[in-house]
Amino acid sequence: GNIDQLVEYEEGDHACALSWIQDGQILAIGNNTGVVELWDCTKIKRLRVMDGHSARVGTLAWNSYLVSSGSRDGSIIHHDVRAREHKVANLNGHTQEVCGLKWSTDFKHLASGGNDNLVNVWAAVSGGAGSGTEPLHVLNEHQAAVRALAWCPWQPNLLVSGGGTADRCIKFWNVNLDTIQT
Repeated sequence: GNIDQLVEYEEGDHACALSWIQDGQILAIGNNTGVVELWDCTKIKRLRVMDGHSARVGTLAWNSYLVSSGSRDGSIIHHDVRAREHKVANLNGHTQEVCGLKWSTDFKHLASGGNDNLVNVWAAVSGGAGSGTEPLHVLNEHQAAVRALAWCPWQPNLLVSGGGTADRCIKFWNVNLDTIQT
């Protein structure tokens, strides 16, 4: 029943995204200044601050030692938390805020949703260190921002995306096909 406070931000700064690493006690925090912080929650200690975005970080997704951050500036950055030079890839497939990120259950694909109504699917590069710099698929059938993304746990090539209030639909995508089917 105890409550521990991890961090208290100064006025004008706040957390916009949270994501736990798959195995361990590390929490990634994306804030409105465009940085990603890594915190050891058992020690209540900040481990690292990783920059790269020019606007708030609104979504985060882990793939082993790689944390992907999506920003209001329209970019996605893959941060290798083991490396001093943490930025291993910068993806620019959205024209507006990236508001959803999700790695597939087999970690072969990253889906990104944006305020530009797009869903981009990025293929992981060999070794799992990031993804290619061009989207494998650009899915443009939503009529509103795409924040909701989920990969099927038993069929890792099946992506589900949900559009916002002007769209009000859920679409299923098979990302292993050359031509995407909805």
